[in-house]
Amino acid sequence: MVKEVHVEGHDAYNKAVEENKGSTTFALFCGSKDENGGSWCPDCVVAEPVVAKSVKAAPADAVLIHCGVGKRDFWKDQSNIFRKDPKLLLKSVPTLLKIGTPRRLEEAKCADESLVQMFFEED
Repeated sequence: MVKEVHVEGHDAYNKAVEENKGSTTFALFCGSKDENGGSWCPDCVVAEPVVAKSVKAAPADAVLIHCGVGKRDFWKDQSNIFRKDPKLLLKSVPTLLKIGTPRRLEEAKCADESLVQMFFEED
């Protein structure tokens, strides 16, 4: 069964990646949630249930890190750490990536069930 890890922020993301080294690791970056559990990012709200359903196609020992990128104002700052980190270079949320590879899905593609399913299945 895929292990899911929920983290908030860049430092927590890096720690989760380090803790899961050696596993097939995927990461989903979304707008952070408010106190009611809702994200400011409407595309993330649509994509999250699709990813949650499709991750079952990933290898059994895989890890999915859900990472909140912060509040909307922080994300919109073009110099934020998620945009500047050479390992990430995020342009949009949601973004789904397979860590250690160039593979990624961005924005509306993260809500396309067949694309997300293939993303998790491919080796």
